[in-house]
Amino acid sequence: MVSLITAFFVSFIVTILIIRTQSIHGRISGDIDLNGPQKFHTRSVPRIGGLGIGLGIFSAIALRYQDSASNTEELFLLFGALPVFGIGLLEDLTKKVGVRTRLLFTALGALIASLLLGVSIDRLDILGFDLLIAMPAISIAFTVFAVTGLANAYNIIDGFNGLSSMVGMITLIALGYMGIQFNDPLLIFLSFAMIGAILGFFIWNYPRGLIFLGDGGVYLIGFWVAMLSVMTVSRHNEISPWFAVMVNAYPILETLFTIYRRKFHQGKSPGHPDGIHFHSLIFRRILNPSYISNELEWFNANAKTSPYLWVLSSMAIIPAILFWHSTPILMGFSIIFIATYVWLYKRLVTFKTPQWMRPQ
Repeated sequence: MVSLITAFFVSFIVTILIIRTQSIHGRISGDIDLNGPQKFHTRSVPRIGGLGIGLGIFSAIALRYQDSASNTEELFLLFGALPVFGIGLLEDLTKKVGVRTRLLFTALGALIASLLLGVSIDRLDILGFDLLIAMPAISIAFTVFAVTGLANAYNIIDGFNGLSSMVGMITLIALGYMGIQFNDPLLIFLSFAMIGAILGFFIWNYPRGLIFLGDGGVYLIGFWVAMLSVMTVSRHNEISPWFAVMVNAYPILETLFTIYRRKFHQGKSPGHPDGIHFHSLIFRRILNPSYISNELEWFNANAKTSPYLWVLSSMAIIPAILFWHSTPILMGFSIIFIATYVWLYKRLVTFKTPQWMRPQ
């Protein structure tokens, strides 16, 4: 609890200082590109909210390490997060760091964390595939790939106020809950300390959007969630590996569907931005009429978009918490989740939005 409070207040204070001093650093820290297909704001906003989160989690770990110098595992995860957060923050400040470079540094961070912590994905409960990833080199390579992909997935879903940050907190609650279930102080600390750090940012980002996560923030959250997901399954063999899949189902599916849509449906590069993500369609097809001239309202269409995806994400996380021990059940729920996602996406893109999704 002390760590959560420490992370929260450090993040809260740093974030408000960034907002209050944006007249000084706005030219460097501001998100001045307002014309991209994924842009839904009309004024420059600081995009270095990840700085508050990073300093918040650093403070919590420093405080814990001061109490007991034997807590090295927290430092190992922090070491792995440094290149991930650093390259993201550099992009936020310079706007010149390419996607490949960011992914390379994220992969480096995942490799560092995996080796130092001694955790990796070595099973998926899939006959044949488990024999392959049981080999240490392949297991570590697959872990690096998965962590890098999930960290980038958080960047993909970061389209509206409070979206990535709340999805991250909901997922971390699930991971922290598993730490409580298995009496794992490390998982409990790392989960709830990051929740505190994100919360200190969240209250300034949602609903008004006074500051954005930026690449530093989204990559840090995505990396942290990904590594804790790996650690949860690796440290406790009783937990199905599909628990980790299900608690991250929304960002994973959004990423895979985006790659499919851009590569095979549009014939474009998977890295080419577009404006037809699931969250973009909810905004444009369901809530956009209330957006006109209302961006400065407290609860505008931008803010109303995110709760739809919080609920969608929870549809996968709740079964994961209830059936964490059963791979067959979680596989079944994953199929249901995929079918629900595709059905809803098709209804939105063809202008056949279900009536229950429309605001009353």
